[in-house]
Amino acid sequence: MGSVPAFFDRRQLSHEPARELHNGSWVDYSEKASRAETIAAGLPALSPAKDFGLEPLLAVHDPDYVEFLRTAHEEWRASGRDGDAIGYSWPVVRRRSLALERIDAKLGRYSFDAATPIAAGTWEASYWSAQTALTALSAILDGDAHASFALSRPPGHHAGRDYCGGYCYLNNAAIAARRAQRLGRRVAILDIDYHHGNGTQDIFYDDPDVLFVSMHADPATDYPFFWGHADERGSGSATGKTINLPLPRGTGLDGYAKPLDEALSAVRAHQADLLVLSFGADTFEADPISYFRIKQDDYREIASRIASIGLPVLIVMEGGYAIDALGTNVRALLSGFESQRINGALANC
Repeated sequence: MGSVPAFFDRRQLSHEPARELHNGSWVDYSEKASRAETIAAGLPALSPAKDFGLEPLLAVHDPDYVEFLRTAHEEWRASGRDGDAIGYSWPVVRRRSLALERIDAKLGRYSFDAATPIAAGTWEASYWSAQTALTALSAILDGDAHASFALSRPPGHHAGRDYCGGYCYLNNAAIAARRAQRLGRRVAILDIDYHHGNGTQDIFYDDPDVLFVSMHADPATDYPFFWGHADERGSGSATGKTINLPLPRGTGLDGYAKPLDEALSAVRAHQADLLVLSFGADTFEADPISYFRIKQDDYREIASRIASIGLPVLIVMEGGYAIDALGTNVRALLSGFESQRINGALANC
């Protein structure tokens, strides 16, 4: 794994909500800081994140939304509330920009679920999660690596231009993809988290220059329910640049391989020169909130297939909640990129 540099910033651990609303009950928050700590502990070397500032974030996210994230917890506490800020009322129709004063209203305006609280350290952690992705991208753009890994936490692929949800606040993969696009790269995004990356899809839905392909649990049965169906294909000149490949619960490697080949064929057809991989280890067979049957050794095979198309790959961490196995699952994926790289080098000798 030596040629797959990994990047992480410990300020990402400052995001620690206490609980979330799940299946009608308050439960302990699943996206714990220990997820990142477990992954980091198993990597041989981690480089710190550099600070690229707000500009790359604002190339993806609405400025009012970014300001909301920065100040929401302070406003929550100033209103006399304890604990984490969480919404309870959401606009279903005619969602629009309004001059809202109460933090209660802002939480509904800028989020879409009750599983994504804003805690005291949420902005700091989210900011450095995005900077980690940008730093890993720079290793590729500067020619220092063919593949790199961003240990981004909180994850990002459910966050849209102006909303958070699904444990996601800033869309790390989209921020990196947009920066690469603006620097002249032709980008494809492949999302292999168990859950559909609705935020990433939303951000690029009308952009014909960025391909978004997602393999995920069928939203007819699984979160986020309302997005990720096969008939969502992009809009206008970008029609066909969104590809959703919903898969049934219980999918293992045998059922995963053919859709993966289809996804990679689409990446080739797009003539991408950079692949952003949103990787979720919640496809693992023992994940507590997901229902695929991917085994640990399968991640190496999945990575080898992805690496075989020969593109530089920025790997951005998304979900994965079987914490005891999370570090080894990530290492298995990274080893697939490393072995493919070594095999390719030997073949060229």
